[in-house]
Amino acid sequence: MDEKQLDRYSRQIRLPQIGEAGQQKILDASVLIIGMGGLGSPAALYLAAGGIGRLVISDYDVVEASNLQRQIIHTSASIGELKADSAKRAIESLNPDCRVESVNYQIEGDELKSIIDDVDIVLDCSDNFPTRFEVNRDCVESETPLVSGAAIRLEGQIMNYQPGVGGPCYQCLYTQVYENAETCEMEGVLGPVVGVIGTMQALQALLILTGRGEPLIGRLLLLDAANLEWQAVNLTKNPACPVCGTQD
Repeated sequence: MDEKQLDRYSRQIRLPQIGEAGQQKILDASVLIIGMGGLGSPAALYLAAGGIGRLVISDYDVVEASNLQRQIIHTSASIGELKADSAKRAIESLNPDCRVESVNYQIEGDELKSIIDDVDIVLDCSDNFPTRFEVNRDCVESETPLVSGAAIRLEGQIMNYQPGVGGPCYQCLYTQVYENAETCEMEGVLGPVVGVIGTMQALQALLILTGRGEPLIGRLLLLDAANLEWQAVNLTKNPACPVCGTQD
């Protein structure tokens, strides 16, 4: 690190859990964020601010006025612009040293696998089950850590998958395909709820990358924002899981 970086990240470096060695790991890390909406917005901003060296951000939607109540990486001037492009500009404005690669179309199949193989950790900030299942499957196959978050109404959840640890993957939690799942568009969501979960995803990513803290492996953390309560649910690996049941 040069003097400029030592000054910029000094508050993190002072933490005994991070130090210069941990900050260097952050600077050397690459992260894929799927979705630049309510979850991906705070996650991307905090990771960029924290010094992640390379961010790959993916979203194929355009910014709409109804997004701005919670998707804080975008502004009124971004309405009509592709979210990936709007987010890239905001991240680079916050931290020009963060290398941002934006993907403004839906990535899937072999291309998604290739990108996941090329990063250190994945944050699933998407809003639909097919994408979540595909990202989870590719992370398990490539042995790439995954931090998955979701939020709706005044409720949120977050969990991790880390290869080689033996904990459950996302498919262990949801054994069915939810074709008619509830969405924020149908049910609504309070803006800070997705902010809390997205920030927690960034926090977990930094802890995993630096080898610190207690990752949410084998635990599903649930937020009841109406009552400001957290609940941790212990999860076990499903031996019959079609994705990770034959792993390890």
